[in-house]
Amino acid sequence: MHSRHTVMSVVWPLVFVCALTSDVAPRAVDEASASILFDFQKGFDPSMVEAQDAKVSLHECGSDTALRVETGTKNSWPGVILKAPKGSWDLSRRAHVSLDISNVGKEQGVVYCRVDNPGADGVRRCKTGSSTLKPGQRNEIKIILPRKLVADKEVKFIGMRGDPPVSTDFDTSNIAQLIIFVSKPRKEHTFHIHKIYAGGREKGPIEREGFFPMIDEFGQYIHKDWPGKTYSLSQMTARKKAEEKDLPANPGPPNRNQYGGWTAGPQLKATGFFRVERYQGKWWLVDPEGRLFWSHGIDCVRSRNATPITDREHYYRNLPEPESPFAKSYSAASWAPHGYYKKHAKYRTYDFSQANLLRKYGQNSEKSFAELAHLRLRNWGMNTIANWSDERIYLMRKTPYVCTVNYRARKIEGSEGYWGKFNDVFDPSFREGLQKRLAREKGRAANDPWCIGFFVDNELAWGDEVSLAVATLVSPPEQAAKRVFLADLKSKYRTISDLNAVWGTNHASWDTLLQCKRAPDRKKAWADLTAFYSKIAETYFRTVREAVKEVAPRQLYLGCRFAWVNDRAARAAARFCDVVGYNRYAYSVEEQRLPGNINKPIIIGEFHFGALDRGMFHTGLRKARDQEHRGQLYEEYVRGALRNRYIVGTHWFQYKDQATTGRGDGENYQIGFVDICDTPYQETVQACRRVGYVLYEYRLRSK
Repeated sequence: MHSRHTVMSVVWPLVFVCALTSDVAPRAVDEASASILFDFQKGFDPSMVEAQDAKVSLHECGSDTALRVETGTKNSWPGVILKAPKGSWDLSRRAHVSLDISNVGKEQGVVYCRVDNPGADGVRRCKTGSSTLKPGQRNEIKIILPRKLVADKEVKFIGMRGDPPVSTDFDTSNIAQLIIFVSKPRKEHTFHIHKIYAGGREKGPIEREGFFPMIDEFGQYIHKDWPGKTYSLSQMTARKKAEEKDLPANPGPPNRNQYGGWTAGPQLKATGFFRVERYQGKWWLVDPEGRLFWSHGIDCVRSRNATPITDREHYYRNLPEPESPFAKSYSAASWAPHGYYKKHAKYRTYDFSQANLLRKYGQNSEKSFAELAHLRLRNWGMNTIANWSDERIYLMRKTPYVCTVNYRARKIEGSEGYWGKFNDVFDPSFREGLQKRLAREKGRAANDPWCIGFFVDNELAWGDEVSLAVATLVSPPEQAAKRVFLADLKSKYRTISDLNAVWGTNHASWDTLLQCKRAPDRKKAWADLTAFYSKIAETYFRTVREAVKEVAPRQLYLGCRFAWVNDRAARAAARFCDVVGYNRYAYSVEEQRLPGNINKPIIIGEFHFGALDRGMFHTGLRKARDQEHRGQLYEEYVRGALRNRYIVGTHWFQYKDQATTGRGDGENYQIGFVDICDTPYQETVQACRRVGYVLYEYRLRSK
């Protein structure tokens, strides 16, 4: 999403870029592998800087000199322009432009840097990066430079959230200027730019004819090299053998029982199932043996990871023939709630991940993968198989797990949401669908001591605190929720005229209101809308709790995994959930709370960070500069959660990278603990160990 605004003959952008946060200073620049664009040492003339609603000066920072920028609040994008001293830079052999920058002001702010070709307009012929800086924080802004794709017309990619790092309209050999700015600030900001450089190595422009195919037999991007890339089967085998040596050398944290509970900690009441308890002012899970437990887990522990190939077979090199052993990795799918394949289902898929497991582990690859998953999690300092995982793996009962419950029910027709409409909790199909689905867990997750509890639903569209009530009123007259709402209104108002007087409407009768599909004035109907919204939310959570406890009375109800939620819905969840689940994509959850600091435990069902230094096309919902930074962010996030007295666990999304060319809805995020070739990212693994091996001691002593 972009907009444009012209200042001083330069178009300044309003851009929305995932920001980087870290208290870790940028690494020292390797002068031999970088091109210094500006270092602001003696001889730099500040008059070369074009300022827009900003003051510019040089400032001594120890042995270095920085460019000091003080931005105002009069303009939408105050900042500075730094033009290439000789008219342009040729950065066609560089992978990124980076700024070493620090916030020396009193306010936190997001600082952006835009890299421009001549004629850039904020949307075309430019690339933008950003960093969120706390007061006193020094960080790096990294702008990834795409390779120039030489083509007679724009090359369009389909089915992916993030496209390959190439461009037909951005020329890295002709960089005219850098624009460094803040966006629509309400307060003044002051930052120091210490150094600007172009780093990394790139192969230069590429012809369209040589670009496709762009994905190799292993499912990796062809036109880039990176540490850990798989080039041969022998390399894959060598990594397998190396990990086989590492696993017994790092068998997992000490002082743990079979569930991963803390045997060196206090002995609490053992009930044979997981439960929650406050201990020394903090919420904890307690394992079946009565030991403190904090759920340090990972989602999507499963082998399959297919990508659509329909309409883009030319992306892939040497897809297997039908008689090949790898041909069983072909399949068909139709799930595509968003993106290109939403309009092109049913589509054909190929699973590079599954094929690579066959290469690596042979004919028993599924069994080997399942066994290895349990060993890896313990080795990494984890103790939970989290949502969306393969029941064939978690029902091996070697690692505690959560159970994922989804079901079918009639929807509120007037509702809408990212993943679909909201269930009509007053329609009989709601309870029936729940009960039918949960009945399948008898003899499996239900009453299994290894099962921590049940997540039911995912990222429902709770909207604002009247949205579901309004959606009910604009639904057809046969909608069960609408009839319940009208019954409540009839009970409150003696006549339709009384309601009309409050709502400012002119319904001729109650039946006219039932037939009406127009939304009322939200302000005038506010009291009734919020009351019914609460009724929907409380009916939802009460019904789900009852259904879960019918089949698993001693296990935990973990909520619906909030992503978008208002306080009214969250309060309803707190009334009925044993633990309230949130999917929280942020850089920290240390301050995560329920409304009004309701004293109830919270579990984080999803979070992640990704980077673009290992051949993937999208960072995911929160980005890191590189793999080292990703590990740092992981450790900071989990430690922040451990310091939060309400949080009882964090679950990373997900076990392996998504396919390079995306799943059915186009997500192709670099968010795995392992890549598509089943190679662990050591930077993230090491960070996970650093926090996972000491998580109980750390949580207990933290304030």
